[in-house]
Amino acid sequence: MVMTSHSTALAANPVLRVPPASPAAAAAYFGASLAFHADVSDVASALAADGDPGFVVLDSRSTASWDQGHIPGAVHLPTALIPEQAAALLDPAVPVVTYCWGPGCNGATRAALALAQLGFQVKEMLGGFEYWVREGFAYETWEGGERRAADSLTAPVDAADCGC
Repeated sequence: MVMTSHSTALAANPVLRVPPASPAAAAAYFGASLAFHADVSDVASALAADGDPGFVVLDSRSTASWDQGHIPGAVHLPTALIPEQAAALLDPAVPVVTYCWGPGCNGATRAALALAQLGFQVKEMLGGFEYWVREGFAYETWEGGERRAADSLTAPVDAADCGC
């Protein structure tokens, strides 16, 4: 087989060394990803709209973390307590969106797994509490409500949405 300069460049390129999936496989993968994940901005938008957003937000962190800051209206249920307390705190007919600290923490993933094993429909909020705060959304602490300015690296500073 004769390699063209294009195929030689692709073989040396670390991004394309493994070729992209077929469009059909990519559509299936990304569609599935959206079934498992929610974006911080989308969660905030749904919670800010009038009426029932159709889901409940669950903070799976410790009490000390919850006191430090959490999403207004979230249910606090640390992951270790999910098997014992989820049935008393959550309606199995209402989807749950889990979150933990941020992208470097897989606590929301562990919470989502525990809830799914109990029969709950669940999504994980990408970015967690860190990106909730960094995108400029209001949060509550043990001392009351707070809000920080949006970080221009995570959210548009002067726009209603990012256009994603």
